[in-house]
Amino acid sequence: MAIQKGVAKRILLDSGAKRVSTEASEAFANLLNKYAYSIAKKAVRLARHARRKTVEKEDIELAKS
Repeated sequence: MAIQKGVAKRILLDSGAKRVSTEASEAFANLLNKYAYSIAKKAVRLARHARRKTVEKEDIELAKS
């Protein structure tokens, strides 16, 4: 897991939550990881399509849309 439960909890707290359960932290971390891996895979495909080995900012921006 790339995004830890503690990081997910901190994001929720910074967003205004007073308290965050362990289950909520885990669920949010899982959701963030799935989204991040989805974007990463798309960005890698875009870089490979452009015959590059390096994923660039533009690849990330295109992958998220």
